[in-house]
Amino acid sequence: MLDEKTILITGGTGFFGKKYAEYVFKNYKVKKLIIFSRDEHKQHEMSFVYPRERYPIRYFIGDVRDRERLYRAFNGVDYVIHAAALKHVLAAEYNPFEVVKTNIIGAQNIVEAAIDNGVKKVIALSTDKAVSPINLYGATKLAMEKIFVSASAYVGAKETRFSVVRYGNVVASRGSVIPLFLKLIREGATELPVTDERMTRFWITIEEAVELVTTTLVESVGGEVFVPKIPSMKITDLVEAISSNCKIKIVGCRPGEKIHETLIASDESGTAIEYELNGKILYVILPELHFDSKDIRKYKYCRRLPDNYVYRSDKNECYLTVEQMAEWLKHF
Repeated sequence: MLDEKTILITGGTGFFGKKYAEYVFKNYKVKKLIIFSRDEHKQHEMSFVYPRERYPIRYFIGDVRDRERLYRAFNGVDYVIHAAALKHVLAAEYNPFEVVKTNIIGAQNIVEAAIDNGVKKVIALSTDKAVSPINLYGATKLAMEKIFVSASAYVGAKETRFSVVRYGNVVASRGSVIPLFLKLIREGATELPVTDERMTRFWITIEEAVELVTTTLVESVGGEVFVPKIPSMKITDLVEAISSNCKIKIVGCRPGEKIHETLIASDESGTAIEYELNGKILYVILPELHFDSKDIRKYKYCRRLPDNYVYRSDKNECYLTVEQMAEWLKHF
């Protein structure tokens, strides 16, 4: 699907963007991959790994807040993966409107630029924190989801389609606690901070996240929120997987932090289905705005989720063992 296509990644110098570039160049012969981000230093560093002389890659400095720059960057683009966001929970609490400008207004800018430039599909990356949010970051991601889902209803005669991928913590990404734990251990720490001994989180590898986004590019028809079935883990077990020698120090909840995270809320279960693809099961939350659209009927015969079904990290059927997480961590 991606052969001879032009793909643009917002936030392309981040953890996901760099891994997606590696995946694309390994598996496809794309016409062009555009890395769109506001960090010129990271673009410079990335250019040593993927120089323009050897790869069909272009580096665009720009911010999703800048509507005019997006219009220029989206010209001739087939697919957009929207990974750019301000993600730090505490920073969002102290700088709320800065996060609104990037995560919400930036999302609307992307929608308008994509429609007017004839982009075929846009996939936005979301988070479990968007479900029943209690912090500003999660609230802005929920608003971003709503903007992208509703965008499919007002594209008019244009063919642009918008969908969302929602998943949990990515192993070893900057947004997860793993890099912090590893840093503390390197500095000689004998105990690691844990908010609450009951705390659980969803976990996904970056390779799984990349494949999920590509699957969504292929399967989406517009307006869906795709949710993978992924394992959970207790944070106390994570500490043991990282270092069996470290003790646990309970430090209490930080502002905007949950004990457990949710990927599908009970209020969303009424429009959610199970979708089987290549032997794997995905949850798909279908849009409420346009169920009668022609393309969305592909999901007509999929199994509906039970009423009031909740997909929460502590109620998950699948849990990672200490040994499984330790095996994952060998790659980092």
